[in-house]
Amino acid sequence: MTARFRTPLLFVVMAALLAAVGFGQSWVVSLSILNLCLISAIMALGLNMQWGYAGLLNVGVMGFAALGGLAGVLVSQAPVGEAWAAGGGGLGIALAVVVGTALLIVLLRRFVPKGALRTSATAALLIAGFFIARIFFDPAVEAIERIDSATTGYIGGAGLPIILSWMVGGVLAAGAAWLIGKVALGLRTDYFAIATLGIAEIVITVIKNEDWLGRGVKNVTGLDRPVPYEIDLQQSPWFLDLVHWLGVDPIAGSSIFVKLCYAVLFALVLIAVVWLAERALNSPWGRMMRAIRDNEDAAAAMGKDVTRRHMQIFVLGAAVMGIAGAMLTTLDGQFTPGSYQPLRFTFLVWVMVIVGGSGNNWGAVFGGFLVWFVWVEAEPAGFWLMDAITAGLPEDNALRAHLLDSAAYMRLIVMGLILLVVMRFSPRGIIPERRGR
Repeated sequence: MTARFRTPLLFVVMAALLAAVGFGQSWVVSLSILNLCLISAIMALGLNMQWGYAGLLNVGVMGFAALGGLAGVLVSQAPVGEAWAAGGGGLGIALAVVVGTALLIVLLRRFVPKGALRTSATAALLIAGFFIARIFFDPAVEAIERIDSATTGYIGGAGLPIILSWMVGGVLAAGAAWLIGKVALGLRTDYFAIATLGIAEIVITVIKNEDWLGRGVKNVTGLDRPVPYEIDLQQSPWFLDLVHWLGVDPIAGSSIFVKLCYAVLFALVLIAVVWLAERALNSPWGRMMRAIRDNEDAAAAMGKDVTRRHMQIFVLGAAVMGIAGAMLTTLDGQFTPGSYQPLRFTFLVWVMVIVGGSGNNWGAVFGGFLVWFVWVEAEPAGFWLMDAITAGLPEDNALRAHLLDSAAYMRLIVMGLILLVVMRFSPRGIIPERRGR
């Protein structure tokens, strides 16, 4: 079967699986999986840009997603006036010192020739700027975190609609990627992977420990929504008339309606990202990126600035991951830094890209849907399977109890089997990259 017909068929099969969950379990569960599949597909697209387009081995996906999640807090939460009054001035002065130090270093490196003098002066400015900023920063942070630490203890946000955080999350992640790229791009592939993983751990550790910024591991709950609340729908005459006409329970109907609203918003973002990614991939710029991926030395010999192009695609991919991270926080309605586990979920996103088809945007999208669906449904399916296998054993049988308790590990087994099967029979992915364009 040609790719022209296989790709739509695969997405039809995916839709059928989601519908089966709706009919077999509930439509609330099915739509919850759909929303997370949409976010996963966007995150996989970001990684596919970096790895599939340019061969950049980024193992710090969760760091960029965490910055996107932080954007949800900084944009949507109302500012805490007492915290700003207690420590806002100190934070402002510390920020001014950091910016001033950065400007001085830029001027120094522009006008002073390379040598021991420039290196020593740069180091001196960095050390001096760090300690001067801490003089103002530390007391300000302590004052902010003392303000009703049980419920606030942080500066809050801008009080704007949370949907704006999706763009801000992309900008924050892109800015972090630019800084990382300045340091790590140009390293050998394995060193670059280690660097991105380490920096992701640093980012998440900072977010966990800087309570003044996003409450750290105390979490921020009750974030604003871009869609209606269920309780409001249940009290709206037009909605009650609608569910009565459909013959649906108002409580279940309100949950379904809210999740459908999220699905529409996320689908619009996914469509926009896929459209832009496809145009970029099929443009001369995209062909140049693939040429650099396949042979950096040959591309450099043809006059291409490899490091600059790597920086471009690294920043673009990170921005997409930041958008997905902000969308995830919006869906959850809370920011929980402890849930960002760099190795575990970065591995999942990598599996999405590899299984779906590295270098193919539609493959990354399909991989995002398939892998997250399996990750969620493998556990209940495993429980059902173990229950069926041990149905003839007594309820208090030790083997039966052990197998039922171990059903949660089915997701790891099934994920490994999928990866092995795909690597054996379709090593380029289920929807492989199209060659010869």
